[in-house]
Amino acid sequence: MNTTPAPAPLLIACALGIEHLALRAGERGGAGGPVTVLRTGMGPRAAERSVTRVLADPSLAGAAVLATGFCAGLAPGMHPGDLVVAEETRDPRGSVPCVGTELLVKELVRTVPGRTVHTGPVTGSDHVVRGHERSDLLATGAIAVDMESAATLLSAVRAGERPVAAVRVVVDAPEHELVRIGTVRGGISAFRVLRSVLPAFFEWHRSLLLPRR
Repeated sequence: MNTTPAPAPLLIACALGIEHLALRAGERGGAGGPVTVLRTGMGPRAAERSVTRVLADPSLAGAAVLATGFCAGLAPGMHPGDLVVAEETRDPRGSVPCVGTELLVKELVRTVPGRTVHTGPVTGSDHVVRGHERSDLLATGAIAVDMESAATLLSAVRAGERPVAAVRVVVDAPEHELVRIGTVRGGISAFRVLRSVLPAFFEWHRSLLLPRR
């Protein structure tokens, strides 16, 4: 009788169709367990609804959850195509600490050479952040903002104990503000980076399956 436990699944959540397009290869697996790439729809409410619904499936019990996609960088010197690994996500309802940040940074540096990787808190918003609002959020200690990561991770941990993380690709920054994703060089650069990050996500997931010493 085989008593080996089934590999823990991985849920990768993004909001936009263009993000899902970049990540669609993840649905073929390769993370040491089943992989689901979920398009939640845009905004914190959509993310909360989608993640809560999907994690109610018994096949995803205990799944690791990684929120990803594009973000707005808050710190001066950030550029489109830079990567952000969250140490925690924040929104008005609270903060969620992320797991395996150092490993994700290491794997991203190896997987996407030449790209700058930033680490720090990622804050949530219910709207696109522009102009002076960036500096207000930067003053709170956050280094990036998006509309779904905080809601995704909060919903994930409320659904049950599990490892969570958030990795975002900067699509615009204080000196590189965009009007529409994908229509200018910054959006195209961010898309190409997002398309390349899956191996790092898979290594993060595999590390969670290793026995602790």
